[in-house]
Amino acid sequence: MNCAIVTGVLGGIGKATAKMLIEANYHVVGMDVLLSPDLSEYNNETFTYVQGDLSNALDREKLVSKASAIGRISILVNVAGVAPKSRHDLLGMTEESYDFVMNINTKGTLFLTQGVANEMIKQTPDENFCRGRIVNISSCSAYTSSVNRGEYCISKAGVSMITMLFADKLAEFAITVNEICPGIIATGMTSVVKEKYDRLIEEGLVPLKRWGQPEDVAKAVMALSDGTLGYTTGMSVIVDGGMHIRKL
Repeated sequence: MNCAIVTGVLGGIGKATAKMLIEANYHVVGMDVLLSPDLSEYNNETFTYVQGDLSNALDREKLVSKASAIGRISILVNVAGVAPKSRHDLLGMTEESYDFVMNINTKGTLFLTQGVANEMIKQTPDENFCRGRIVNISSCSAYTSSVNRGEYCISKAGVSMITMLFADKLAEFAITVNEICPGIIATGMTSVVKEKYDRLIEEGLVPLKRWGQPEDVAKAVMALSDGTLGYTTGMSVIVDGGMHIRKL
């Protein structure tokens, strides 16, 4: 059985990704922090939930062990990420906030990727000569300054380097590693600043003039994980409605 691991599986992007992977006949092993979530929309034959904290080594090991017991780990999608609990100017950012964000977004992503990569290396290549595919969800914040949430920007810049490093290292084992940099996506994380982004989008920040949806990101995940872009590794795919375009 082909398994796909998805972290942050109860959030907007994680849930949309999990559903598309299930439709593509993968058994999804999803991790999130909630103890007793409502999973009624999922079938136990195609979805397994693992409660855990990405920043915790034992929880990461539990996730990888569960997926390995179910079948071949074909795909890892690192979605889980957090914003600062409260926004502060860069000159007032605390070490506590920095550690909270970095431990999940960067450290957790790094060491889960390491653990899954070591399992993928043991696997024989599939019919497409691939041992596995890894997709990291970074952010436009990896290359866009937001001085009132500097720890988040730094954490996502770290995810971009994690992508590059593992793409380099794992190429010899026929494992591809790519990332997606979403722009303004309608999720729980952005709901707290909806009015701000509504205004910015209306003023032209996003050329396509709309919010991105979790499904927009999930479709890009599928293209990077189902073999459609099988000769692509170390690539950053920007899904932001054109927000990155520089204009005069």
